[in-house]
Amino acid sequence: MVLVFLNMLITFFFPQKIQVSEQAQVFSERRSKAVCCSLPPSSSDSCSSVCIPILNHINFSSLVHWAWNQESSEGKTSPRYMEQVNSKGSKDFCIKNIRQAAFGRKEIEMAEQEMMALMTLRRAAEGEKPLAGAKIVGCTHITAHMAVLMETLSVLGAQCRWAACNIYSIQNEVAAALAEGGVPVFAWKEESEDDYFWCIDSCVNVEGWEPNMILDDGGYMTRWIYKEYPHLFENIKGIVEESVSGIHRLYQLYKTGKLCGPAINVNESLIKQKFDNFYCCKETVLDYSTEMSVCHVCTRLYVGGKRVLCCAERNEGNRICVPALVLPLLILISMDGFRVVKLDEVISMVDILITCTGNKNVVLREHLELVKNGCIVCNMGHSNTEIDVASLITPELTWRHVRAHVDHIVWPDGKTIVLLAEGRLLNLSCSTVPVYVLSITATTQALALIEMFNAPEGHYKQGIYLFPKKMDEYVSVLHLQSFDAHLTELTDEQAKYMAINKNGPFKPSYYRYTDFSS
Repeated sequence: MVLVFLNMLITFFFPQKIQVSEQAQVFSERRSKAVCCSLPPSSSDSCSSVCIPILNHINFSSLVHWAWNQESSEGKTSPRYMEQVNSKGSKDFCIKNIRQAAFGRKEIEMAEQEMMALMTLRRAAEGEKPLAGAKIVGCTHITAHMAVLMETLSVLGAQCRWAACNIYSIQNEVAAALAEGGVPVFAWKEESEDDYFWCIDSCVNVEGWEPNMILDDGGYMTRWIYKEYPHLFENIKGIVEESVSGIHRLYQLYKTGKLCGPAINVNESLIKQKFDNFYCCKETVLDYSTEMSVCHVCTRLYVGGKRVLCCAERNEGNRICVPALVLPLLILISMDGFRVVKLDEVISMVDILITCTGNKNVVLREHLELVKNGCIVCNMGHSNTEIDVASLITPELTWRHVRAHVDHIVWPDGKTIVLLAEGRLLNLSCSTVPVYVLSITATTQALALIEMFNAPEGHYKQGIYLFPKKMDEYVSVLHLQSFDAHLTELTDEQAKYMAINKNGPFKPSYYRYTDFSS
């Protein structure tokens, strides 16, 4: 850091020595980083040039910020070719920098304070060790809140190995803290595609260790094991999946008879789904969008008690683009006063274009040719297939890397669109998420793993199961305690009248909860 800061000062006082790379080459250089990272350290690194903008006026805070960015961009050799050891002598991990462990530990401790329900579950079950003997391989976001879940699983007796489901949401300092704490974690921010799958493989391809549980986010770990190590499914007692995309992939396997075990769909958990959608998804999109220079076009409306994020606002009324949305929800949108339109009908008028379909090729090059100058384009679906980003990597278009996760794509006539996160998942990659909300997701995951691991032999057969309502209610109770909520217990007479157990579940399996976000 000292050397970086010294070089920065020299650059400041002797600006004529700065060599500025062409803006048009920045994106291709960043893309080629994936190739450079897959080469041994001895190979020549053609990706070492850094684009340094020359400013007419610069202040000290800008210098410090630039120095920090410089430090984070150093060491472009893939960590998989660098040997690291934690304080206990273990080398069973691969991260960016083990020296960041202390910083990451502070972030995890802060997350624990906001995840009181999960911590309550940890303390309540610590003595019983309900996951003793469980060998869990996970592929999720590597963030502070997920670290609390990982360490909770370890406290409850599980052995865990972890990789990342998203290359941009990884917190390097948190990964370092986990590695220092003894969790074999293989992840660093902005992995190349080759490194991404190497990390997943490193969690599974271990001599003398085989997983018997999978915790997945997007189905990447399940798909990798099915493709490379199908024999491991013989010992896997269950899969826990939390994303729409991952559930879709599980059903694809199930329909073709290729699902080699039981799975619990925690994405359809009532409390997880409602909180993720209502208090998380739209908030995080707005969080990052408001940092953009054209944030004033992002209209927040309150209609019938519901806050809605619109693609654009026009004199003829508010329009929201929802391709491939569930049809019954379109009625709700229409009732709230919004027009349901096709993307082709409004593509030239929108200021912010957000995809969230879980599909592929939703926004094509032909659509992007029609968007207006300054349009923000981003994706909040799990996969990076919704926006055809590859079609934009052509000689006639200029890519300008503005800052982390923000690229300007310039057409020959000067039209510019703002692409966020290279079309990858916007949530968590580019914005923060309320840790309290994520505590709900983490608690459902922990309980699902405990349920499947301790279920009697044959209780869960090959198939996909919903998260049990009894557990859904238990997650709710744990989180209500943090609000000092006081619940009235049913009397024996009331429970008999309703034909339910007085301790729950309080609704039958066929009951469809109403959308309390409306």
